[in-house]
Amino acid sequence: MSRQRVRRGRGLAGAALLAAVLTACGGDGYEPAGPFRPQPEGPPPQVGPPTETPQAPGPGDPADPEADEEAGDPNVVASGLTVPTGLVVLPDGSAVVGERDSGRLLQVFPDRSPARELMTLPGIDTAGDGGLLGLALSPTFAEDGLFYAYVSTATDNRVVRFPMGGTPNPVLTGIPRGETHNGGGLVFAPDGSLFVGTGDTGDPALAQDRASLGGKVLRIDVFGRPVEGAGPVYATGHADVPALCLGGEQALFATDASATGTDELDLVTEGGDAGWPTAGAESTGPVVEFPAEEGGLGGCAVAGRTVFLGSLDGRRVHSVPLDGSGALADEPSEFLTDRYGRLRTVVLDTEGALWITTSNRDGVGTPVADDDRVLRVFPPGGASDSPL
Repeated sequence: MSRQRVRRGRGLAGAALLAAVLTACGGDGYEPAGPFRPQPEGPPPQVGPPTETPQAPGPGDPADPEADEEAGDPNVVASGLTVPTGLVVLPDGSAVVGERDSGRLLQVFPDRSPARELMTLPGIDTAGDGGLLGLALSPTFAEDGLFYAYVSTATDNRVVRFPMGGTPNPVLTGIPRGETHNGGGLVFAPDGSLFVGTGDTGDPALAQDRASLGGKVLRIDVFGRPVEGAGPVYATGHADVPALCLGGEQALFATDASATGTDELDLVTEGGDAGWPTAGAESTGPVVEFPAEEGGLGGCAVAGRTVFLGSLDGRRVHSVPLDGSGALADEPSEFLTDRYGRLRTVVLDTEGALWITTSNRDGVGTPVADDDRVLRVFPPGGASDSPL
């Protein structure tokens, strides 16, 4: 299919655990090899507010999406980044964002204090649309301080974990790697299991091949093991899953490239088939589809019964209202249209504000002087308080 975007873009198996995970995948021929080596993780350093409070150039509260840009845009909490992709909100209300091409991790603040560089992940390969893609916080972050990342190496995509400033240790390796459709979605469920969104790397046959980790939504525990003794494949038939998000009743959603030249939001169920490249009898249809000029879906977040989707090619955020079953309740609306360029990651914080990254320095967008940026805005009109 055509998606009208061109994105830039295995250490020896150090643990029997990782080998067991790959064996469970049916021996699909993707052997782990690359720059990562298991290392002692050690105690995490502190990640928090700046030790000195710099002069903030604007108000600290989230801004309305239509706020005036004079004297500094109050929607922009950080600028001068290069293709910020993964983002997680910390317990203190700040966020950590990762740059896809450089592997840098930076801490950004809601009061628009200057961003703080934390570390650079090693071994990142940025050919095609690969690089540092998804980020997630450990479900026991308060105790262990661990971050999880979905990254591309020269030979595979993988999930790694690390304390801030520490060495990345492999969690799941051998996810197929290609020039396009490398996936990258990460989200932890309340039970501590980790959902991983992958891509077909431009080979549609992988999406229906259960022996391959490509074109799937995977489910593993924090050590990379399949959950409840099953294989890691949770759902099949996906072309590219750069983002995953969970609703209040654990409804799982994925952004995906579809077989019809459109992008779609999928409701993901265990054993489900999203239908790429050929819809089978048991395939599930998308919740909603967007034409190419409104697509390039790069991020999703759930608030009540509304799913917010960052759109790269559409240069907007889609607001998708759903009913209690996860089906489309009304026509989607949009905001921030054409205001900040290509919009990728969308993450909800505890105050109901959305953290959104721009992607104008990805080789496709048209950057302005302060791109790329991290935004923090309240969505217009709010969202239903009722969970999905």
